[in-house]
Amino acid sequence: MNSHIPAVFRTLDLNLLRVFDEVMAERSLTKAARNLSLTQPAVSNSLRRLRHALDDELVRRQGHGIEPTPRALALWPSVREALRQLQEALVPQAFVSAEAHNTFVLAMADATAAELMGGLARQMQTEAPGVSMRVVPLTTRDPRRLLSDGAADMAVGYFPAVLTDLTGRAQAGEAVAFEHQRLYAGEYVCVMRQGHPLADVPMTLDTYCAARHLLVSFSGRPYGFVDEALASIGRQRRIVLTVNQFFTAGQVVVNSDLLTVLPRHFVPTTGMTEQLVLRDLPLDVPPVHVEALWHRKQQHDSAHQWLRAQLLQVAQSAFSESGTP
Repeated sequence: MNSHIPAVFRTLDLNLLRVFDEVMAERSLTKAARNLSLTQPAVSNSLRRLRHALDDELVRRQGHGIEPTPRALALWPSVREALRQLQEALVPQAFVSAEAHNTFVLAMADATAAELMGGLARQMQTEAPGVSMRVVPLTTRDPRRLLSDGAADMAVGYFPAVLTDLTGRAQAGEAVAFEHQRLYAGEYVCVMRQGHPLADVPMTLDTYCAARHLLVSFSGRPYGFVDEALASIGRQRRIVLTVNQFFTAGQVVVNSDLLTVLPRHFVPTTGMTEQLVLRDLPLDVPPVHVEALWHRKQQHDSAHQWLRAQLLQVAQSAFSESGTP
């Protein structure tokens, strides 16, 4: 049993790592002993035991202080981060929004940001004036690596393949490293310029497929959820241009005869409503559920919990006011 765990770790007293961390931070046995409420001989004894377990001297006396060995310098960042995570899990720090100075990084498309960030900015100004937000472009329909690497605290968007994979893993009994929460359901519509040859005729499936199309693709791949729906009924459309922002798509469509697909709620935020014509899509497409996705390591972090609550509140307020389902 547990034969895969190295013997040095199975028998290691983890309290020794707390002593090691303090000694490395203070570069002094005396100061480390004071911080830990221990005697200096107790600290020296702990270091001796850790030296024996790791087969390394770890620190050497130098003048009135100590000098770490290369092994100690390499080991310390991992030990400090592990202790920090353990402390946060066991004794989480309460997030006080009015006093906080956190910076959160959110990955989302421009259409999502246009709908949510205004309300979130108002919430921050009122409840958390010291908190900052950074919005970075969402360039993929699978942002899990972005979240695992810590490049973003949360991704907000349409992630059907990710959710299917997470559900399948959970049902198979696998550990799932990500959590998600639905924020709202978006309705997508066909958009063209005023005066477009198709603006005053019925939008049939044949008419739609015969037109020239612009696709908003975060990854640059010329294939989206509308194309998947078309393929399921044996049809396809011709995509002649891809861009990676919804606002850019609106600008292009206003100045061309291309059709595109935009979230209905996003069109008013472009400032181009009077120049655009909206038509229902001539085929059934799956509901577009916009989700907040985050790494499970953030699940019990009180600052992250606050962020999730604010996003959900803003989304519910925005879409209840707009009447969007």
